[in-house]
Amino acid sequence: MKPVPHIEQYGLIGDMQTSAHVCDDGWIDWLCLPRFDSSAVFAALLGTKRHGAWRIAPTAAYEGSAGVVAERRYAGESLVLETVWTTPSGSVKVIDFMPPRDGASQVIRIAEGTAGEVAMVSTVRARPGYGRVSPWIHELGGRMIAEAGGDALWLDTSAEQAEKDGAIVSSFTVAAGESVAFVLGWGPSHGAAPEIPDPEAALAATLAFWADWTSQCTYNGPHREAVVRSLITLKAMTYAPSGGIVAAPTTSLPEEIGGGRNWDYRYTWLRDASTTLAALLGTGYRQEAEAWRRWLLRAVAGDPENLQIMYGITGERDLQERELGWLPGYENSVPVRVGNAAADQLQLDVYGHVIEILRLAHLGGVAHCRDTAVLLQRLVEHLAQRWQMPDEGIWEVRGQRRHFVHSKVMAWVAVDRTIRLVEAGALDADLFALMELREAIHHEVCTKGFDPDRNTFTQSYGSQEVDAALLLIPRVGFLPPDDPRVLGTVEAVRRELSTPEGFVRRYTTAGGDIGLDGLAGDEGTFLFCSFWMVDALALTGRLPEARALFDRLLALRTDLGLLAEEYDHAADRQLGNFPQAFSHIGVIGSALLLQQLGAGAPEATADMLVPVGV
Repeated sequence: MKPVPHIEQYGLIGDMQTSAHVCDDGWIDWLCLPRFDSSAVFAALLGTKRHGAWRIAPTAAYEGSAGVVAERRYAGESLVLETVWTTPSGSVKVIDFMPPRDGASQVIRIAEGTAGEVAMVSTVRARPGYGRVSPWIHELGGRMIAEAGGDALWLDTSAEQAEKDGAIVSSFTVAAGESVAFVLGWGPSHGAAPEIPDPEAALAATLAFWADWTSQCTYNGPHREAVVRSLITLKAMTYAPSGGIVAAPTTSLPEEIGGGRNWDYRYTWLRDASTTLAALLGTGYRQEAEAWRRWLLRAVAGDPENLQIMYGITGERDLQERELGWLPGYENSVPVRVGNAAADQLQLDVYGHVIEILRLAHLGGVAHCRDTAVLLQRLVEHLAQRWQMPDEGIWEVRGQRRHFVHSKVMAWVAVDRTIRLVEAGALDADLFALMELREAIHHEVCTKGFDPDRNTFTQSYGSQEVDAALLLIPRVGFLPPDDPRVLGTVEAVRRELSTPEGFVRRYTTAGGDIGLDGLAGDEGTFLFCSFWMVDALALTGRLPEARALFDRLLALRTDLGLLAEEYDHAADRQLGNFPQAFSHIGVIGSALLLQQLGAGAPEATADMLVPVGV
């Protein structure tokens, strides 16, 4: 049996409504239509090819013949993926992309002959409902259509098409200078047929879109290629119709191969979206912040007292979690989950993230509005009543609530940034009461969340464990980087949570037992936490160590510059949902910070640090 592709073998294409995962062997193994959070029509990523996939490749590759080589890259600074196949008879370039558009999504694949003559095969095996439903495949008006329930997939091409064993198959040949295009479009089965696009015009428009968007990037430092690729990836995870931003475009890619830490990330976390926007604002992008502020006002509506930590991409509140028992999972990692029960958790840190990004948007030129001001006031008033409660924290533990130090620190951030807005004349509030609240939170954290015997802050009040999120204490301005308590905490995290390469785990897991997070099993090193370590080292005056760790982290990126959520240093492979917004935020944030500090910034301050992501 052919081995399951590693996560890093996939490339990403998308249109700011949904996305597809294209493997280096030509298979599209993941595609949800019409939105990121819709059910998958290609779900082989979490199962087998019988759960839905689409391949375009030389016939020789299908047959496993010798002498077939594939190389891939993105076309410049775009999300257009090019795979060049070299065979004994010639070579062909397959161009995969999804044109940004107002209507329903399309996946366009163009096979261009570049030398000789190459026999090709396209196999489209659509399986709506996350691989559970076999569609009705038939011809309609000279076009092939696969229908199931409310979904209709239209496949248009100049090549001859036929149904074979539940798939739409085309065999064709391309010679040098020739091209054959395939367009897969989605529409409601009861609606009119979608228009047949001009693939070449769509390609030109898509390349122009990305060229225009990337030209707005203000970062021109030594790591521009990595930063721009990360920005493109983050942009691809925005849902353009609403302004929502997904944490990742996949579900249930495991944090441990064969384990059960498999979660659905196709939703908008306030924390993840806020840090994404901080990275975008820090590199010159304002339009996304304006769109997300409108999304936030709609999602929270008139009910900030019942603020959720996450919502659907158009602001839905009900994200009920369930398991898809018919899917065997990626490398037999079960369960496969859709929905996310963490939506009902209390995570106090989100107040800090939301208020921070609204302040950043204001500083970045996004006009302050009355509705935003009212939301800010009500959020901080509600936080004043709740900050002393235990919560599930940034890592969304499924065990007992605790007084997580990071949650309290971010509560402090929420109040501190509100004070800054009041002092700037952008908000009307009781400044004295806010300053008292800020001091009360700071005092409690420094008293109850710090272990003087070990000279380190702890994961929660009274605990012995440390947590990678403690590395953010200097990053957000809670304490200065040269404070002995900060220095001690950085060393404790390095000692207790780092691998020999310097990569950082979130916290200590319990292996086969149930840990403090309420879960069994282990996980890889968390890439965002490893970038936090880069920042902590840089801020505490250890720039050479910070740069060396940053370079090692960049070396983990795939050949296409993508990063998953985690990295298994023992197996040398990526883990978790892919690509992951947090990881790419880390690339951008650390690159900007290293540039700032390397340019001789006199002192690290909260105002300097915040735009690169909290």
